[in-house]
Amino acid sequence: MSTASEELLKSFEHLPLSEKREVASEIIRRTFIRVAQLDDVQLSALYAEFANEDRRLAEEGIEDYVRGLDREDA
Repeated sequence: MSTASEELLKSFEHLPLSEKREVASEIIRRTFIRVAQLDDVQLSALYAEFANEDRRLAEEGIEDYVRGLDREDA
């Protein structure tokens, strides 16, 4: 994640809940507007990127789960 993204998230955390909802809604709205403008090639690349990230996160989750089971067994 870029430094700008990290700073954005830090600022976001300091917002009141009502403003967090407004900002999150606006980000989602803008994201879907952008996705609607993508062509099939761009969407395929985006889906592949998300699939890779999802796979990586799932593998990390499984590894954490296995480590937890190993600790329980020890």
